[in-house]
Amino acid sequence: MATHSENAQALVEEVRAMRQKIPNLVFPTVKGESRRFSAAAAVPPELIELTSVAVKNNVALVRGGRPEPEVLRDLADFADAYSPFADELEALVSFVRHSVTKARSTVGNDALDTYALTQRLAKRPGTADLAPLADAMSRALGRRGRKKKVSPAPAPATTAPATPPSTPPAQTPAPPAKQ
Repeated sequence: MATHSENAQALVEEVRAMRQKIPNLVFPTVKGESRRFSAAAAVPPELIELTSVAVKNNVALVRGGRPEPEVLRDLADFADAYSPFADELEALVSFVRHSVTKARSTVGNDALDTYALTQRLAKRPGTADLAPLADAMSRALGRRGRKKKVSPAPAPATTAPATPPSTPPAQTPAPPAKQ
């Protein structure tokens, strides 16, 4: 019987073999390259058809290095045909990620339930021998929960300068004596 790792590896190999079956498959060469294509890729099909017909019927619009209209139509057909396939693959990726998260959640919830039970039982006299295990589980879990609020350290008090000022302080005149 195959393990999950072996099954997953076989699926990865099948997905990679699919690369050979997809015509016009291009790998990005730099990060964010797809964003550069987004604006032109969103041009409406009506404009594409109008420009193809215009180039075919107007010599002034013909320019060197431009792909032939048949090549452009084939690329448009490719985009139309493989877009639903890409959507289906994205949905599959979403479902696999969800399944992975759910599996981790099930395992994690069981571990947390066992940890909570171990903590409760470690406090009872009949099962106090579980205390070291509860401590080890606590360390493995790490510090979780809300952090205590730390009061800011008081600002250092300013001290008077070590040397006296160069000029004596001005003296205020004494109020006149009452008679």
